[in-house]
Amino acid sequence: MKLRLLGGTTLGLVLGAALTFGVNTSVQAADRDIHISGFGVKTGIFRIFGLNTEAVLNAAANHINNNGGIKLADGNTGKIKITFYDDRCKAEEGISVVRRIAGTEALIAVGPTCSNVAEPLFGILQKKRGDTSDSGLQMPIFTDTAIKGGLAKISDWAFRNVPSEDMMYEAMFKWLRTEYPDLKTLYGGVEQDFAHSRFTWHKVMKNRGPGAGYELVGEAQWLLSDTNFTTQVRGMKKKKPDIIAISSHPFTTCGLLRELKRQRVKPKVIVGLTSSSSMETLTGCAKEAEGIIIPTSFAPVNKEARYAASEAAKLGGAMDLHSAAAWENVMIIADVIEKSGALGKPDTLQADRGKIRDELASRKTTKGLLGTIGRTAEGEAEKPYVYAVAKSGQWEVLHDPS
Repeated sequence: MKLRLLGGTTLGLVLGAALTFGVNTSVQAADRDIHISGFGVKTGIFRIFGLNTEAVLNAAANHINNNGGIKLADGNTGKIKITFYDDRCKAEEGISVVRRIAGTEALIAVGPTCSNVAEPLFGILQKKRGDTSDSGLQMPIFTDTAIKGGLAKISDWAFRNVPSEDMMYEAMFKWLRTEYPDLKTLYGGVEQDFAHSRFTWHKVMKNRGPGAGYELVGEAQWLLSDTNFTTQVRGMKKKKPDIIAISSHPFTTCGLLRELKRQRVKPKVIVGLTSSSSMETLTGCAKEAEGIIIPTSFAPVNKEARYAASEAAKLGGAMDLHSAAAWENVMIIADVIEKSGALGKPDTLQADRGKIRDELASRKTTKGLLGTIGRTAEGEAEKPYVYAVAKSGQWEVLHDPS
């Protein structure tokens, strides 16, 4: 029996034409939104970190979507959709944000910015994958920025793509010892009330500097909100150190550098915190920062890195040590989704999250903008790095250990 349509066309002919031209909707592959949530700080003095991360996440998603998307196991094509949340660098808000993300269609979350958010946040995740007695969140978190050492071991669902500061500063202090053999003494300064800067001074710089043979002759402390560094610099001036190591973020780093100049304190070398290897430091105090040396896991030293930086710039983002990891994370996640068989469908959501977690955990290496990134069993990264120096308002590569 033939059903006749308007104009005398039969349904059989319509279906035949549809099959001929490949528009049979029952078998045609379709695009499917693959939801990835980003979260970090977009409020207060650290807001630039979150703004950069959001721009880079979207730039990376655009790159993947414009180049064919993600090949899903059921034959459909995944197109990444980014949603970004502000946690204001506050632990309780970060936890609230991740609980909210867990209630959405997001397969994985990228963040946070601040270590003081990451540490308690990882604590609400299920500690051991598959432990039915643990009611913690079963949501994969892939951190791009929070850099305080050793946090990924808190949960099997936590992964990080941040460099090892211990590795970088150990190598850099040894390199300085070789390059500048006449330097003998070290004076440290730390932004004491912030988790990252406090950890990096007390657990990394303070050990690795003397470990390379430098005599530690003093230590100064200040707070994130401080604007006056007269007393701290006066102590440095009295000791006349060859090297001053500053473990603080851009705002207080610039404040200290200005005071060093005002009091005419001129150490042979100034070493900075990884997080200050950003344009924010040079925007705030390029003249005073001239010559500061900082180890960093990103610099636009190859074609791929320069391309990623240019794509981020189109969306108003600057690529640096932290935001570059967001680009790498999206590339890694896209590959993980393809390899894991995750489908990105509402009815496979929790299974997909588990597949993504397991695939990430199985990776011994991943691809980064500066080369191959090693992965530890605890979910930490071992990233390539360079030593950057502030020169004429730009960051330049001073030395590439590779």
